[in-house]
Amino acid sequence: MIYIDYQATTPLSPEVFEVMAPWLRDHFANPHSAHKPGRAAAAAVEAARGRVAALMPEGGRVIFTSGATEALNIAIVGAAKRMRENSPERTRIITVDTEHAAVRDTVLALAEQGFEPVLLPVDAEGLADQEALAVELDERTALLAVMLVNNEIGVIQPVEALAKQAHAVGALFLCDAVQGYGRVDLPVSADMIAVSGHKIHGPKGVGALWLRDGLDLPPLIHGGGQEGGLRSGTLSPALCVGMGEAARLMMERREQDMVQVEALWACARDLFSNWTLNGSAEQRYHGNLNLRRDGLDSARLMSECRDVAFSLGSACASGSGRPSHVLRAIGLDDREARSSIRLGFGRYTSMEELEAAAEIINHAADRQLL
Repeated sequence: MIYIDYQATTPLSPEVFEVMAPWLRDHFANPHSAHKPGRAAAAAVEAARGRVAALMPEGGRVIFTSGATEALNIAIVGAAKRMRENSPERTRIITVDTEHAAVRDTVLALAEQGFEPVLLPVDAEGLADQEALAVELDERTALLAVMLVNNEIGVIQPVEALAKQAHAVGALFLCDAVQGYGRVDLPVSADMIAVSGHKIHGPKGVGALWLRDGLDLPPLIHGGGQEGGLRSGTLSPALCVGMGEAARLMMERREQDMVQVEALWACARDLFSNWTLNGSAEQRYHGNLNLRRDGLDSARLMSECRDVAFSLGSACASGSGRPSHVLRAIGLDDREARSSIRLGFGRYTSMEELEAAAEIINHAADRQLL
């Protein structure tokens, strides 16, 4: 099986597996216990926290969560409530129409609590409409939430500039950095940043929320008051250690990984030269290739390419049967959206694997379009 679906999840690094194994097998203590094994587990968690924080802006703290979805929910719901408590007129929550469902659906759900969700349109390249933002962003805004690297089309939003625009009207700025953490520069002006372990060659089931110093949010769930009272529940030292090691490797191997991705991107653009690229070619993370061919049935294509693991879009919405909201937002009709595929590659993808995958996919697509 050739795996080219890095936006859905990344292969676990061997180094990560090795550092996790003792915490799964031998060191089973609760990191919130006061005895010696518990303190050792807590120390391991704190070391991991420092490694995750090392890739974040200065002047903030890292809260471990079960994943980016939980981190984003804590940030969005907590920020909305806190801002309205401080200023009752701040009920507007703005995000971009192409955001991941973890952001988009959470923002929309806040309408039931009296907030005003706003979905900003994007242009044909997938970039946020700056004119629309200028109209919507005002003193009623509590939060602006924008993804760094889009999970479906790889487009990089100008998040640093957007954060400053939010601050100019007194609003908070949240960045979903799941696809960009360790790969693309993070916005130093952000108030909150959410990341995920399994998108950086770490384990599933763990993520983190970075909060700027001085920002106090109400908890989403209640319990033992762990993670500074913001995220109750017993932490898994194994998962935290694994994410910490994955973050350390992202920092250590950033240049090497970037060279690898650029070489794969250049090769893939040649191998799929008769496909149309979805989203910006310039403002984009090059480990993501979202493509379409007119008249193609991409779901059928996937069933015909059983030896290649790729996707039609977000893994979280893969069973919905609906065309991608991201592709529709950039102007594609349902037929074009259903003729699109997403390829993702990175650290452990070989050129030979990419070439073999392209041959299989192109052959199946050509046969279908005869």
